[in-house]
Amino acid sequence: MAPGPDEANIARVVALRLGCSERTSARTVQRNCASGMQALDSAAQSIRSGRAQLVLAGGTEAMSHHPVLLNDLMVAWLADWSRARTLAARGRMLTRLSARHLKPVIGLLRGLTDPVVGISMGQTAEELAERFAIDREAMDRYALRSHQRLGKAMEGGQLDEEVVPLYDSDGRVYLADEGLRSDTSLERLAALRPVFDRIGGSVSAGNSAQVSDGAATLLLASAEAVKEHRLPVLGRIVDNQWAGLEPEYMGLGRCMPWPPILQRQGLASGDIDQWEINEAFAAQVLACLAAWQDEAFCRDELGLAQPFGAIDDERLNPDGGGISLGHPAGASGARIVLHLLHSLRRRGGRRGMASLRIGGGQGGAMLVELCEEGVS
Repeated sequence: MAPGPDEANIARVVALRLGCSERTSARTVQRNCASGMQALDSAAQSIRSGRAQLVLAGGTEAMSHHPVLLNDLMVAWLADWSRARTLAARGRMLTRLSARHLKPVIGLLRGLTDPVVGISMGQTAEELAERFAIDREAMDRYALRSHQRLGKAMEGGQLDEEVVPLYDSDGRVYLADEGLRSDTSLERLAALRPVFDRIGGSVSAGNSAQVSDGAATLLLASAEAVKEHRLPVLGRIVDNQWAGLEPEYMGLGRCMPWPPILQRQGLASGDIDQWEINEAFAAQVLACLAAWQDEAFCRDELGLAQPFGAIDDERLNPDGGGISLGHPAGASGARIVLHLLHSLRRRGGRRGMASLRIGGGQGGAMLVELCEEGVS
């Protein structure tokens, strides 16, 4: 989502570091929190068009390394400094330098603020909490559920196929994700103060996704490539959809793309064996579940004659999600699709829907299904 200055086309950097041939082309796509899913969509389109047979697609994000920037006042001062040619002129410049010039701009916070409506992602979650009357206890209960489900999945080794060890530049190895809070409770979550609306808000650090780093990749292949290289097949992308909406309600972007996919495929919500809805904020997930069953919303916003059926809680994020595991924005779109396929296989399901909301007022969803052995 936000590559560093040394990684302007991070896909190319990754490809070369993985040992791909210099003749292998690579490109980076950007769709905020859904960049990883957009990469999968773009890869699938390249394969369907015949322009590629094998594509390694995914996403990465190091949110802990987002830059600290100079403010506009300091940038202007430096421009004037570069034009000052004499010692006397530079001396006068130094007398104008103040603490205001040194106030940093936190790149992560700026990136998580919508420039059109001027509010942060957390504030958009507060908007949805008010719109759908979602209280603090409901948010905290959902957050606790996420940690409990992730803890159970990790303890049972259910993520072993997806999580790989990480080595830092000093050779230290990290075997497990650090986001899980196994000892959290409703009491601990309730004790945390609201972050985005300190007076009347309900969105806290505990019921929001963590600032985290991560990466996820999937190998997409044509039927011909599968046969030629004798590749094992986990599943296939059936359909996907992108949608737009008001930036202040961007959290609802998760459910906006569902109806076109289900209608094109002749499916009902009960035909989906598992839903992976990215957990940026508990309020946003709960708002989508409420909107999905709200007659007025489904009629006015989705153009539906009647609401779709409720999503079974056991089919929704059964191994937790971004609140407990983290939401490295550029990676999450790919991660939830990969996890969905592995989870369907473990649980004996067939179809799954992965979806995310996207900063700026968008949403994306991808329908996948497992393949029978040997079938692409």
